[in-house]
Amino acid sequence: MENWIYTSLPTLLKVIISVFVIFTIIIIITRISGLRTFAKMSSFDFASTIAIGSILASVVMNTNQSLLKGGLALAVIIIFQTIFSYSVRKFESFKKAFTNKPLMLMVDGKILYENLEKSNVGEEDLIAKLREANVIHFSEVLAVILESTGDMSVLHSSEKSELQDKLLLGVEGIPSNSKYLNR
Repeated sequence: MENWIYTSLPTLLKVIISVFVIFTIIIIITRISGLRTFAKMSSFDFASTIAIGSILASVVMNTNQSLLKGGLALAVIIIFQTIFSYSVRKFESFKKAFTNKPLMLMVDGKILYENLEKSNVGEEDLIAKLREANVIHFSEVLAVILESTGDMSVLHSSEKSELQDKLLLGVEGIPSNSKYLNR
């Protein structure tokens, strides 16, 4: 009889075997599909990683789940992720429909409150990211960009320098009076 403190030996053995088998399947699939499998390059990649973790946990913890079913589910998610990533790279219309563009939240030491509101990011969250990046004065901040992954990139320098144009490729919400617009 199982309870929340102990379980039967056969159940423990199933869990141990399931861990070895499902992790082996994940390693094989990752070797075939490449390291992008677990990269957080887009919100879709992040969702795929969570789905993979959920399947892994379900197969390992639920002794009624088959390893074949779990392995197949993992393979299908990774195949779908690969097709999705390929489509985003090759078809501009697909990219526009299914991906977010990076958004400028701060430029040249000035917070862009309208963009904060658009992205549902609070000023406190922005300031916390600035502290994380060791910014000690707003004037050091060249730009803060909310990436398509949901991460914030803080580009700063204690010297008065300018951003290289390519670093702003695809970024939306650059103010019309900014020196970085239309260069």
